Amino acid sequence: MKKKKPEWQVPGGEDRVLLHTCCAPCSSAIIEWLMEHGVRPTIYYCNPNIDPIEEYLIRKDECTRYALSLGLDMVDADYDHAAWRCGVQGLEGEPERGGRCLQCFKLRLRATARYAHEHGFKVITTTLASSRWKSLDQINEAGRFAVAPYPDVVWWEQNWRKGGLSERRLAIIKEYGFYNQRYCGCEFSRRPAAEDTTLHGR
Repeated sequence: MKKKKPEWQVPGGEDRVLLHTCCAPCSSAIIEWLMEHGVRPTIYYCNPNIDPIEEYLIRKDECTRYALSLGLDMVDADYDHAAWRCGVQGLEGEPERGGRCLQCFKLRLRATARYAHEHGFKVITTTLASSRWKSLDQINEAGRFAVAPYPDVVWWEQNWRKGGLSERRLAIIKEYGFYNQRYCGCEFSRRPAAEDTTLHGR
């Protein structure tokens, strides 16, 4: 039996969403679902955690390629890895899903909420919530933190792993031949990932 597609509702019935996007593979099925349901996402690529810069550019280029193929707008936030390092200072030794990840999410989603506030977007969400390697509790905590200073912006808490989107994501990755990274993005996640081949396609 074919799995029924989820009938999620955008908060406030909005037809525009600012979608914080970590990479093309994670965003692919989410973007497709949004567009199929009359929602136009603007892709907000804010990932100063990614190291080295070459990795950042590869992932950005893949997001750009997907956005252009769908006629969507993409915003490239400033890449300031040094500022990100300052933001997570003291948490370098934390494991994934630990304190460093929560702080990283807060930094990136706060920037997303600020951009939404300044450019008239009323709803934000993130493709981070599609990854089985991330803590949904941490992501939602960071999202609520991000919009707290901006009463005109709503955090859309959504589990993007459900409703067959994980399976659809794999199909789109194959269709587009997307670069599929082996680690989350920062140098601290790269070290253990290099020793674990199961992390391919995070």
